[in-house]
Amino acid sequence: MNLNANHYRFLDACSEQYPNQVEFAKSTVKKICKTAGIPKPSWLFRNPQFKVGYGTYSIESVVPENYSQPVAPQVQAVQTVETVPVPTSTVGVNVLDENVSVIPTVMDNYVPFGHFKDLKSILKSGVFFPVFITGLSGNGKTLMVEQICAKLKKELFRVNITIETDEDDLIGSNTLINGNIVFKEGPVLKAMRKGAVLLLDEVDLASNKIMCLQSILEGGGYLIKKTGEFVKPADGFTVVATANTKGKGSEDGRFIGTNILNEAFLERFAICLEQEYPPVKTEKKIVKGDFAILGVSDDEFADKLVDWADVIRKSFYEGAVDEVISTRRLVHIAKAFSMFNDKLKSIEVCLARFDEDTKASFLDLYTKVDEGVNPLEDEVNEENANDELDI
Repeated sequence: MNLNANHYRFLDACSEQYPNQVEFAKSTVKKICKTAGIPKPSWLFRNPQFKVGYGTYSIESVVPENYSQPVAPQVQAVQTVETVPVPTSTVGVNVLDENVSVIPTVMDNYVPFGHFKDLKSILKSGVFFPVFITGLSGNGKTLMVEQICAKLKKELFRVNITIETDEDDLIGSNTLINGNIVFKEGPVLKAMRKGAVLLLDEVDLASNKIMCLQSILEGGGYLIKKTGEFVKPADGFTVVATANTKGKGSEDGRFIGTNILNEAFLERFAICLEQEYPPVKTEKKIVKGDFAILGVSDDEFADKLVDWADVIRKSFYEGAVDEVISTRRLVHIAKAFSMFNDKLKSIEVCLARFDEDTKASFLDLYTKVDEGVNPLEDEVNEENANDELDI
């Protein structure tokens, strides 16, 4: 492609504003041009060879071999600032600082439950054994993985999956650094090289682009097509995925946006762990632990919150209500209470995302629990009375 002055002005603007990038969303391209005061590159938008995804374009094939990043004009500094030189990387070199630790922080108030012991045994073994964890939202799936890695002092690379996640996000992509095109590795390759745990969070939101991980889920290596390098996983590397569904989509429409994952992808996970909400006794420890961290001392309120959530969950499982109170939401209420010092207000603001009928119903249920009434027992007694009347 023959480059003219407009091409070079656009490349210069990209290098100045985004020195480590060769792929741009259309909105970013417009922003670059507006900031630099140059025309929009119609040649980029109209030529399909530059389009690498939905609304995403690459300038990699346009950058000349001898192209160098423009030098910014010298400006007298008002204050002396220590500058850190940017290392000149070559293709295939991992730009991640090897001294950077990605071991999660241990939470002193964390209360293990569910499959904590089983997953800890798997990760401690060092054996490659992909695990798929499923369960309703807010029941501690991701936190469990993080805390196990924290206790084992094992590095963890967490990737939040969306329908837009593709091979470049996971494996890596070419970027422009100091005028040179450099392959920058993504979290998957970093985890493989370090023998870390790779966490694919909310994996059921993924598109079929997630299939790029097939060879990795088999325990094998990965050929980086852009560099020709074959990366083998270090000892201890494994993959954990979390999801609200089992990869078969959301039948009741509760988790809109989740997708039906390819069976060949799901089959590569050795086991599936179904995570439930914690037992009442355990959940009370969790809420009281958060109260303690927040400087709140009200065990009675913590107990009633958990009892209230338990009533709602039982009603949810029976199909009586469409919403559920998660452990995460109880923690939100605890935090709100530490700030507002008002129980009903704390509950109400944390229920605001529900529709008005659900919100009113849940508030009414809490009032009954607060008064020492068990709503489920009342319903059973009412049903028995109706049965006697029918007789």
